[in-house]
Amino acid sequence: MAFAPDIAARLEEQAIELPSWAFGNSGTRFKVFGTPGTPRDPFEKIADAAQVNKYTALSPSVALHIPWDKVDDYAELRKHAEDHGVALGTINSNTFQDDDYKLGSLAHRDDRIRRKAIDHHLECIDIMDETGSRDLKIWLADGTNYAGQDDMRGRQDRMHESLQEIYARIGENQRLVLEYKIFEPAFYHMDVPDWGTSYAQVAALGDRATVCLDTGHHAPSTNIEFIVMQLLRLGKLGSFDFNSRNYADDDLIVGAADPFQLFRIINEVIIGGGYGKDGDTAFMLDQCHNIEDKIPGQIRSVLNVQEMTARALLVDREALEAAQIEGDVLKANGILMDAFYTDVRGDLAEWRESRGLPADPMAAFLASGYLAKIAEERVGGVQAGWGA
Repeated sequence: MAFAPDIAARLEEQAIELPSWAFGNSGTRFKVFGTPGTPRDPFEKIADAAQVNKYTALSPSVALHIPWDKVDDYAELRKHAEDHGVALGTINSNTFQDDDYKLGSLAHRDDRIRRKAIDHHLECIDIMDETGSRDLKIWLADGTNYAGQDDMRGRQDRMHESLQEIYARIGENQRLVLEYKIFEPAFYHMDVPDWGTSYAQVAALGDRATVCLDTGHHAPSTNIEFIVMQLLRLGKLGSFDFNSRNYADDDLIVGAADPFQLFRIINEVIIGGGYGKDGDTAFMLDQCHNIEDKIPGQIRSVLNVQEMTARALLVDREALEAAQIEGDVLKANGILMDAFYTDVRGDLAEWRESRGLPADPMAAFLASGYLAKIAEERVGGVQAGWGA
């Protein structure tokens, strides 16, 4: 089965942004593991990310994390990215690795600390102006560990006031994207624990404020595709942070734990008009490659997303709607499952070759010798990782 022309054309629309930090060292609370050839600065991170796009044509942009990816000259970094065939994408703020933010940042009671956190985000927007980035993504570690530790309502009010000032600085062609997380590092309550809280905050800001959905940031048994549907319905699904989880915020390769969930999510994105040129929802990975090589890990992830997208595009929408109208439960479910169980790997390999790409991007990359090359060249200096 070769892809029909309409499906082949839709596959062309896919773009999955890579996170710069996925190319640095990472680990668990117990150990961060080093790897030969790990990037030592943002320039080397981008060079590695460009390898993923070179072999897959799926990842044309790289997200930055500030201050981890701070440089003296962002115009130089932007040109470096363009010379490697990619663009600089989302700018991620960081208010969770400074002693001042021990009790919060944008929701903090102390005016000085809240001012510091706001100013950091304004700096991030200045960087966006230099890099040509569209999105400022905010994930807040703010919250409390104990009942009575702070006034939860007051924290919501202060966070709203802080976000208002940041949003006022966002350009006409830029967006503020607010991420949520059910727990960690705060364990009694998080100030933005769920999609509803994120939606309430961004809806109060304006049209250029949206929600980021990280697929690992939910309670067990949460129906994530329902959230996807609802945010698309409300016009507020700004972006995804794709990863996979077995327990909590595991940040594993997307689709590794539950490929069917990934299929269901992308199916809802397509139904809701959030995919490709039809929509404005950005696909991004947010992963930590703790024990596997970073570049192959990112290649595997983008290929997993591509495969589930191809399967979701195969769903017979007319037949599915007819079965739903008839109330034929098993037929409707069977139509969806037929698409999910279709093995599209051979067709994707053929499709890639028709575009001048390797049929097997992973094998082609591993055969290129790039990993051995950077292991030999990147000797000395400090390897990038959490906090750098």
